[in-house]
Amino acid sequence: MGPRDIRRARSSVRARIARERPVVERVPATMPIPAGQAGHRRHPAIEVLQVSKTYELGQISVCALRDVSLLIERGDFVAIMGSSGSGKSTLMNILGCLDVPTSGRYLIDGMDARQLDEDELSDLRNRKIGFVFQSFNLVPRTSAIANVELPLAYAGLGRGDRRRRAEAALDSMGMADRLHHEPSELSGGQQQRVAVARAIVTNPTLILADEPTGNLDSRSTEDVLRIFARLNQQGRTVVLITHEPDVAEQAKRVVRLSDGKVTEDRRLRGLNEPPPLVLSQKSAHRQAGEGVAEART
Repeated sequence: MGPRDIRRARSSVRARIARERPVVERVPATMPIPAGQAGHRRHPAIEVLQVSKTYELGQISVCALRDVSLLIERGDFVAIMGSSGSGKSTLMNILGCLDVPTSGRYLIDGMDARQLDEDELSDLRNRKIGFVFQSFNLVPRTSAIANVELPLAYAGLGRGDRRRRAEAALDSMGMADRLHHEPSELSGGQQQRVAVARAIVTNPTLILADEPTGNLDSRSTEDVLRIFARLNQQGRTVVLITHEPDVAEQAKRVVRLSDGKVTEDRRLRGLNEPPPLVLSQKSAHRQAGEGVAEART
């Protein structure tokens, strides 16, 4: 893909998004940015430009993605949906710099992932991306706080700094009283809270969540989605893979894949608006307040 093709792909994606969203969705200069990001040129969080991915399985070629172009602005909350085999997990792996496209380009925060070596990609994942998985991926027989400290250890932080930041991340997840509990001593919802704390402890700008509610009951699902909504309210970009329509409806934008292609790109809320779950919470509080007022009268 040459420079002219890249410009054409970017122009096409931007034009499509401009048609689908109101003018008020432009990101203001005052939008909260995680520490350490202020002053940088504001590239889109994610640019996927005519990306295809083909796997060679012996003599069989399987095309998982077909010329996918996708632009995600900073501060958006996007749910990517699709049935098994639709290509959503392949796309997530590329977004997380865990895999590379067969053709096309992927830019994260303006950086071309193809031009980074393995060490640079590892550093980028550690600094800019927080991963949350369906199976939690916590280290067994290891305390919650030790699990959360792991990304900071990889980043070379000292023990004292690691402990303070891990405690703060767990406290923000409502897990301050479970610091020294091992995964086997925690419920599924609590394990996912620890996993989210681990994802945000490096203060990343992008959260990638792969079926994060797949192993949770309905109450834990709502709790975890509320956490993602809060992280998005703080200025982080959230991309969530799910096959559950009710989970996808809590994002600001829904992208649907089928047979490796984008078949739907639907905006539910403006870029600068709170996610639907936050709106629902405010509405519930308002209705509760109105109910109390009526009872008093």
